[in-house]
Order: sequence, then structure tokens, then C-alpha cells
Amino acid sequence: MSRKVIIDCDPGIDDAIALMIALFDPRLDVLAITSTAGNVNADQAFTNLQALVECLDPPRRPRIAMGPGPRLAPPVDSTFLHGSDGLAEIHLDVAKLHQTHSAEKLISDEVRAFPDEVTILCLGPMTNVANCLQRDPTFASQVGQIIVMGGSLNGVGNVTPCAEFNCHFDAEGARRVLHSKTTKTLVPLDVASQVTFGIDLLDHIPKQDSRVTNLLNQILPFSFRAHRRHLAQEGICLNDAVALVAMLQPELFESVPMAGDVETQGDLTLGATIFDQRTVRTWTPNMEVMTSVDVAGAKDCIIRGIIQAVKETAE
Repeated sequence: MSRKVIIDCDPGIDDAIALMIALFDPRLDVLAITSTAGNVNADQAFTNLQALVECLDPPRRPRIAMGPGPRLAPPVDSTFLHGSDGLAEIHLDVAKLHQTHSAEKLISDEVRAFPDEVTILCLGPMTNVANCLQRDPTFASQVGQIIVMGGSLNGVGNVTPCAEFNCHFDAEGARRVLHSKTTKTLVPLDVASQVTFGIDLLDHIPKQDSRVTNLLNQILPFSFRAHRRHLAQEGICLNDAVALVAMLQPELFESVPMAGDVETQGDLTLGATIFDQRTVRTWTPNMEVMTSVDVAGAKDCIIRGIIQAVKETAE
């Protein structure tokens, strides 16, 4: 039986790759995909989401909806890695919708329709899920599982010295989700970023003409160029795809129950994830945290997912 999933994301390049794998994986029933501000603003995030679904044209189209993003997001910008539009500046064609649905309502409706069955995969800031928790007191008890790509176990960030982007962008939302009485699994930055891809990733993409091939041949070279130019890195990380792997093949990871929280006020530490790892611990564990990954296994899972998506979208 396929696993019911809602994917909440802020479509940049790694989100796009996670989506293309998920939409063509027979193990998943993607009920809905929702957007939130993060890599790009809220309007662009939804435009990207809609464009990706239309471009990929999966056999079973998920419902889509738009989230607003946090009320007061910090001034951070990751478009230098993703392009001004979040998707390598390829500006995919998209139809103008007369009406957009609310991410918060769509997530709540789907979880209510399938209590204890839905996994929410959070690939961007946790604003939408936090709003669901605030809106509906029964929401936490009805979610099957929440898997989050976010935070940093070793205290080293990627947008500030100590904060990972998703938790920094909406620290209040992240804290609300991590404090909630839900079953949570955290895939932190320092674990996800161990899975890196060199330029030879392009060699693994089948040469046959397909919607996925055409998209990858536009967004991946941009990503490699941006990482080389701005970060002096020859390889790229696909953190959101690694979080998807954590859902598809959790046996590739080691995890431990941990007590974690998010700093919401510090001038220097906004969005930092803090874990009680003292010899004598007083915090109560509130999540499973991935602490290591089988790098080769995770890369193989992502490559196989890309190849499957190419085959499914061949012209």
C-alpha cells in the first residue's frame, strides 16, 4: 500500500528534484503539495510549485495550495544559489489561476480525511504546519508523522554561523512544530549535507527525451555553477531530496530520540536548534533526530528516483 504524503516546500532547485522523485515513486501517494515563502517569496514559491506540477504532469496530480510565509521573516536571500526565480531562471510557463487555495486549510483537510495515515514532509520553513497546529487543536493528534529537513545538530548553520536556513527563516514556526505533540523526525543540515554530488551526476541522467530530463538539464548546471561561483564548491547538496530518502528508506539512517528546541529571540542565534546532550539531561525527548546517513545508499536512492522519473515522463 502506498504511503499518503503531503509535501510542504519553498520550491528551489533541491525542492524541485525532491518533488520529481516523489511524484513518480509508486511507494508514495502524494495527496497534496503546498508552498511557503523561503527560497523565494510566497507568490513566487506558489508559481514555482504550480509550474513544476504542470511541467512534470504526473499521472495522479496532487492538490496544490499556497501559504503566506511568516509575518516577520528575517532578511535572508538564497536566490544566489537558486536563481532570481528560485528555479535557475528558466521561467517555466504557468497558467494564471483565478483562485488559489490556502495551504493551511488544505493540509488540515487532508489530515482530517485520513487520520493517523498522513506523513507531512517539510522541506522549507515550517510556517504552514505551525499555522495548522495553531488553527486546529486536534491537528497534532491526527497527523501520522512529520519529517523535517531543518536545524543543525552540531550547531553550525548555513545562513548564519549557528542557524540552518529553514529554522532561521521562521524560528517561531519551527519552535511550534518541534514543541507539538506529534511524531517528528528531524533530518538536520549536518547529516543531509554529507550527501554531495559532483558534476558526474549529469552522467546518470538518461539521455532519452523526457520532461524530467529537460528540466534537470536546465536546473542542475545552474546549481553547479552557482555553488562553484559563490561557495567555491565543486559539488552540490540536495538536502530536500535527502529528507525524502529519510522517508522512503529510513534504514539508511541512524537516529536517536532527542530533546530539541529553537532559539526565537537571540540577535546572534535566531533559528539555532539546541539539543540537550548533557551527561545528566533534564529536557524530555520530543523527536527522533537523524545522526548519520549511509551516503552511498542515499545517493543511489536519489539517482534511482531520478531515473524512474525520467522513464515515467519520456516523450
